[in-house]
Amino acid sequence: MIRLLIADDHAVLRSGLKQIFSLVPDISVTGEASNGLDVLRLIQNQEFDLLLLDMTMDGISGEELIRKIRLIRSTLPILMLSMHRVSEMAMIALKAGANGYITKDSEMEDLLDAIRKVASGGKFVDPFLAEEIVYNTTLPIQVLPHLLLSSREFEVFRMLVAGVTIKQISEKLLLSNKTISTYKTRIMEKMNIQSMAELVRYAVQNDLK
Repeated sequence: MIRLLIADDHAVLRSGLKQIFSLVPDISVTGEASNGLDVLRLIQNQEFDLLLLDMTMDGISGEELIRKIRLIRSTLPILMLSMHRVSEMAMIALKAGANGYITKDSEMEDLLDAIRKVASGGKFVDPFLAEEIVYNTTLPIQVLPHLLLSSREFEVFRMLVAGVTIKQISEKLLLSNKTISTYKTRIMEKMNIQSMAELVRYAVQNDLK
């Protein structure tokens, strides 16, 4: 039985995965976390056979979180589950110490195969990215700024560049205006962008609008 820890900042996604895994005889979800600090606390106090980890969560996440996990549990198999189908992001995760990388738009059978393979000590990379990684491992890693955003930050980013107001975003996400303003500030800091006009221009140039 694979004892699975799911870490993702979207409760709906965690709930959906738990329901699916409850029907799989060799996988048992024995822990869940919504942020990096929860992950670190859980792996210190419980034993897991695999960590299914969202690449971008609020707070500590991605490469930094992987490295911290490795200091606590050096041999814990880590399978990254990401919305980013970008070889550079997969390379960052693998070089930081992850054992596998799969995207959220993958088929469920592929996800189950990845979990079983990584939990048994193997490696797994999204087939779409595998060839790119093979031919690009010697190249410098250059990550587009929007790939540094957490899932929630990217969601707010998409609405901002679409012209949705802070008030409308707060109503849609059931968050306060102040929280959305904080997200906006954090997005612009992470992306090193100074104005909304520049943010919109970036979105258009990278086909994100």
